[in-house]
Amino acid sequence: MSIFDTTTLSAAGVTPGSATAAATETRANIIEATQAAEDAVLTPKDPGAFPHPLRAALAARVAALGGEPALAERYAARAGGSAALADPAQDGTDQGLSHLMAFVDKVANDTRNIDAQDIAGLQTAGVSDADIVRLCELVAFLAYQLRVVAGLRLMTGAAA
Repeated sequence: MSIFDTTTLSAAGVTPGSATAAATETRANIIEATQAAEDAVLTPKDPGAFPHPLRAALAARVAALGGEPALAERYAARAGGSAALADPAQDGTDQGLSHLMAFVDKVANDTRNIDAQDIAGLQTAGVSDADIVRLCELVAFLAYQLRVVAGLRLMTGAAA
């Protein structure tokens, strides 16, 4: 896989031969590590309570909330039966996951106001501590990726 096939560079519109491509090639190890981190949070060997399609839907949801529709579409394409949850307008009630959607939305959009009650709410809903950590890892990665994509897009001269 070329670094130009990675989710981050593809979503940012970085193409081989461009000035931005030359800059990213000098940091190929970072792009490769970013892809490895994406693979680890979206398709881990042990997904816990969050199967891979649900993780893709959550990633699409966070990307959509972060104003990255191309990235959201890319993840939504992997969401399978969980695709409805990629839409931030869906609250997860139909799937019995409203507690999860509310938490993901708050972590993605209002991180500084997450408190012990938010975690306790997940625990009360039956989400294990390990799965809460898994969920936070996914959202944290997306926060990082969204910023990298936006920065790279600015480097290409495209609007962020």
